[in-house]
Amino acid sequence: MEDIDLREVFNFFKAKVKYMIVFILAVVILGNILMFFMREPLYHSNTTVVLISDNNSTVTSSDIQLSKNLVNTYSEIVKSRKVLNQVIENLKLKCSVYDLANSINVTSVENTEIIEIEVSDRDNKLAVKIADEIADVFSKEIQQIYNLKNVSIVDKAVVETIPYNINYVKENIIYLLIGTVFSCGIVFILYYFDTSIKSAELVEEKLGLTVLGIVPKED
Repeated sequence: MEDIDLREVFNFFKAKVKYMIVFILAVVILGNILMFFMREPLYHSNTTVVLISDNNSTVTSSDIQLSKNLVNTYSEIVKSRKVLNQVIENLKLKCSVYDLANSINVTSVENTEIIEIEVSDRDNKLAVKIADEIADVFSKEIQQIYNLKNVSIVDKAVVETIPYNINYVKENIIYLLIGTVFSCGIVFILYYFDTSIKSAELVEEKLGLTVLGIVPKED
């Protein structure tokens, strides 16, 4: 394998800088076009409910323990067909219970009696309506199932303006890195397979011949 002159490589890259910039910009533009048309923005919206004592007296430790024990059960009830069917009917949603359930994530905050209901949807305002409606229907459903009024809404959902599944800054940095790596690779390949003579010194070095004269090229 022939030795590579780093200075020669640098000069070759320097001569191709404008083409590299064009290639990198093309990759960034293409990446943004694909992101815009192929990736659908989704928005998160969440509401939280808390389990409280059902009596008017002072809350005891047994009440707190009971609420903690019910957290997991209540989390499953949130995504039950009975609750979701009622939400679909109330909001007149055009989706199945299965689709709605897949867009919902229910979690319990560790060591608390708080349940967080998170909804994902392409429409940020609809996500808010669904989250709040689920909390309302769930609260009423608990009263019928357990004959308890121990669910209280802590925070209502708010409208999110930034999609959670798209990070424009991060994505464009990745496109820049991809474009840079590929452009450098292409230029290096062009350099490696370029067998043309670019200077008198190279003739003497590669062929061992003395250069008697140089005919300049005129544009």
